[in-house]
Amino acid sequence: MAPARRGPAGLTTSEEDYLKALYALTEWEDAEVGTGALADQLGLSPASATAMVQKLAAKELVNHVPRGAITLSESGRREALRMVRRHRLLETFLRDELGYGWDEVHDEAEALEHTVTDRFINALDARLGHPRHDPHGDAIPSADGTLPVSAAIRLDRFTGSRAVIDRISDEDPQFLRRAAAQGLVPGAGIELPHQLDFIEASLIWVRKA
Repeated sequence: MAPARRGPAGLTTSEEDYLKALYALTEWEDAEVGTGALADQLGLSPASATAMVQKLAAKELVNHVPRGAITLSESGRREALRMVRRHRLLETFLRDELGYGWDEVHDEAEALEHTVTDRFINALDARLGHPRHDPHGDAIPSADGTLPVSAAIRLDRFTGSRAVIDRISDEDPQFLRRAAAQGLVPGAGIELPHQLDFIEASLIWVRKA
């Protein structure tokens, strides 16, 4: 059996995926994350998630007490943001340079992010003009891991009458296609109440107009 591929930090593809998934679960929601939620995010069994969390804890990449919440350590957050940077720059490249739709870039970037070097990503960043956001409105971390804090909140929790769309979740390609058809894209204004169901509103983050 061939050895598992390891990235620049000596992490396997699976370890990188777990760290990025843990970051994704906590980036926009201030909630505790357990192995069950992490398993659901990755489409794996709770037993597999538990085993990997134990490995990551042994490497001091996550903090975890059995049956308790899982959090990224400082080094774990750094590695997670490195992968987030790769993913979001690749999504931007696929849309801007190769003509992909914003509903097509997520899965392609997932496959590519483990195969390129940090040097390639930094060169890609420069080629794209150092974009600050990906096609879905998510902020792109800088090379040193700096990430601006967003004041956006979920649309289903917004109480004003007018808002500007800040970002849209990229997890559902069908919703992205419907949103684009309605003009619901980052930077667009939206009048409330808008004819969206509860689930769709929970996939959009806005700020006051």
